[in-house]
Amino acid sequence: MIKRIGLLTSGGDCQALNATMRGVVKGLTNSIDDLEVYGFDDGYKGLIYGKYRMLTSRDFSGILTQGGTILGTSRQPFKLMRVPDANGLDKVEAMKQTYYKLCLDCLVILGGNGTQKTANLLREEGLNIIHLPKTIDNDIWGTDMTFGFQSAVNIATNAIDCIHTTAASHGRVFIVEVMGHKVGSLTLHAGIAGGADIILIPEIPYDIEKVVAAIQKRSKAGKRFTILAVAEGAISKEDALLSKKDYKKKLEDRAKKYPSVSYEIADKITQKLGSEVRITVPGHTQRGGAPCAYDRVLSTRIGAGAAEAILDGEYGIMIGIVNGKIKRVPLEECAGKLKMVSPKDQTVKAAKQIGISFGD
Repeated sequence: MIKRIGLLTSGGDCQALNATMRGVVKGLTNSIDDLEVYGFDDGYKGLIYGKYRMLTSRDFSGILTQGGTILGTSRQPFKLMRVPDANGLDKVEAMKQTYYKLCLDCLVILGGNGTQKTANLLREEGLNIIHLPKTIDNDIWGTDMTFGFQSAVNIATNAIDCIHTTAASHGRVFIVEVMGHKVGSLTLHAGIAGGADIILIPEIPYDIEKVVAAIQKRSKAGKRFTILAVAEGAISKEDALLSKKDYKKKLEDRAKKYPSVSYEIADKITQKLGSEVRITVPGHTQRGGAPCAYDRVLSTRIGAGAAEAILDGEYGIMIGIVNGKIKRVPLEECAGKLKMVSPKDQTVKAAKQIGISFGD
């Protein structure tokens, strides 16, 4: 009997999407003689509008080390999935019809939190779904690690490493802005690995006076420079007290003056210390390039775990990794939940123990 599966990648790209899809397909081809694999173009768009192609083993050869996604991706906000498109098309119904038209046994969806919520919606609509946790933020509840995270940590760490030499040479304060709007795992890990002196993340609101005090402390100790690793979503203690509506307004006003939070922080440091502050934003380089060795292994394990679940006929799950072991987590238990950095996290405690300031 032919087994038919669909593959799609949704949301932001990252380095190990191809490696994970390769793991799924290779894990199935070694056990199934008659397998048909359909790849949907540009995420949920391909599923909605019936844009897909049949993939062969050749498509998965040589992609273990290839970044990005061979299928393409796009962002399709979960909150708009129940809203008809410009032509009045019911997106959810359209996705179901594409699934049934191809007689799929399962749809394997690779993506982050928003992608996962739509995956769970399709599960609720009766489709056989398996979600694979992709994000450079490592913020998906129910798994200790997401593929793409470690590769991004390596790139962000390298950016901080490179800043060290010029910061030391010129005796400057440098800010390296790391990706992460809501969760600071990437900034935390890259900051520690790169030897940052101050780390500012969304989960630990900062006091600019304490940030300045940390810089002054280093100067008094004879240190010529200070490096701050700042998450995109870093927030001050004052702003953290605002309502969502007021904070949104604050961000709108800030955007008229500063490109991002790092520029606001830099301006305030300059005002208080009179010292020059330089800003480096690695940006989307953190998502790009080849996956690191760790992610290649993790992706292969997660992909193989998905293949095993398909062979077992178990759907409606996310393939996560818990305590070093592959785990099948029910989608209904993890969809819509963010895994935040706890201020009491052992990694945070270790960072503080060695003198890294969080501005709190």
